[in-house]
Amino acid sequence: MRAAVFHAPEDIRYAEVETPTAGAGELLLRVRAATICGTDLRIFHGRKTKGVRTPSIIGHEFAGEIIDVGSGVSGFELGDGVAMDPVIPCLRCDYCKQGRENLCANRTAMGYEYDGAFAEYMRIPATGVAAGNVYKLAPGTSWEQAALAEPLACCLNGQENAEVGIGDSVVVMGAGPIGLMHLQLARVAGARQVIVSEPNARRRELARSLGAEVVIDPGSEDLVEAVRAHCDGLGADVAIVAIGLPVLVNQAFEVVRKQGRVNLFAGFTKGETAAIDPNLIHYNELHVTGASALTRRQYERSLRLIEAGVIAAGELVTHRLALQDIGEAFALAESGDGVKVAIRHD
Repeated sequence: MRAAVFHAPEDIRYAEVETPTAGAGELLLRVRAATICGTDLRIFHGRKTKGVRTPSIIGHEFAGEIIDVGSGVSGFELGDGVAMDPVIPCLRCDYCKQGRENLCANRTAMGYEYDGAFAEYMRIPATGVAAGNVYKLAPGTSWEQAALAEPLACCLNGQENAEVGIGDSVVVMGAGPIGLMHLQLARVAGARQVIVSEPNARRRELARSLGAEVVIDPGSEDLVEAVRAHCDGLGADVAIVAIGLPVLVNQAFEVVRKQGRVNLFAGFTKGETAAIDPNLIHYNELHVTGASALTRRQYERSLRLIEAGVIAAGELVTHRLALQDIGEAFALAESGDGVKVAIRHD
């Protein structure tokens, strides 16, 4: 089969590799769509290394068609369209027992410990099948939409940590694919208004079309003043940092009101630090959370929201390229010209 093989930072090659097979308890998929995640870009540039092997096939946002079913597997048939929560929990550690399997001490993942989706075919390991990480798609769900259930579920985790709910005023900092998903989820949760801060004009317009009441260009407006002007002079209830820029952390603390909630959703490059005024947290009694991965519950809920058309996942895919154009696809995903870039396998 053909695959995009990651050999080292800045070195990913389209090449012929051995086609995997489905062993006992496993599934073999023909990948029909895979989307590029910001984490894939961080791996490519060597800024994320945990769990990453070389050479290996990365890519963890995907959907595909079952072409082989290993012995002992029930509930799946040839031709089934499926998507998968790529993070496989051990189900035995303390975190898993507490229902926080996204924090599993022994988790493994597609695109990391197991070869991922930037390939024609991929093998789903028995641990993933047995844990219930593979979900059948509802009729009419596009491959691209299903591939986006994973990042949407990660966003849902962040929203739950920030307790976004009815009547909240929510600021989303960054209108890339993650920020635009947070925007839509906040609307679903009952937020009374969503304010999006984004320097890219095209992305600001997309945010507006997806339901943002207020869109701010932080390059030409004072973000804190603009938010307060729309929030009774006090600040928002919730701020979500949807892009991994340390300079945004302190700003997020400033745009929320007293006892506001801040979710540092985006991953930051290892070693980068943010200058934080601790008094903003201390005297304003702020609630600050992070967000790590997703649970199977959040994945299934996100997939069903997409299938029902509640989340306009398809609106986020702006470019579609073939697997052999993986280098161009990565460049597009990083340039800001694209929002979500899909690798098609028609």
